[in-house]
Amino acid sequence: MLKLIGDLLYLYLLALLAYSILSWLTYSGRLSYDSPVLKVHKVLAAICEPVLRPVRKIIPAVQVGGVGIDLSVLVVFLVIELLINTVF
Repeated sequence: MLKLIGDLLYLYLLALLAYSILSWLTYSGRLSYDSPVLKVHKVLAAICEPVLRPVRKIIPAVQVGGVGIDLSVLVVFLVIELLINTVF
C-alpha cells in the first residue's frame, strides 16, 4: 500500500513538472487555440491547480524586475519530495 502511494506521488511530481514546463509554452501566446499542447496543459491544470492554489494564497509571487515568479510549484515539489524521502 505504501509503495502504491509513493508511486502515485512520483507520478504527481512528473505531472507537476510537465505542467510547469507547458505553462511556459502556453504563456508565450504562440500556440493556436486548438493546439494539442493546450489540451494537455488543461488536463494537467485540472490535476495540479487544486494543490497549487492554496499554496499561492500563502506564498505570493515574488516580483523580480517587474515579473512575478510563482514559487508554489517549487514549494509543492519540495514538500512531496521530502515526504517521499522520509516516509516511503
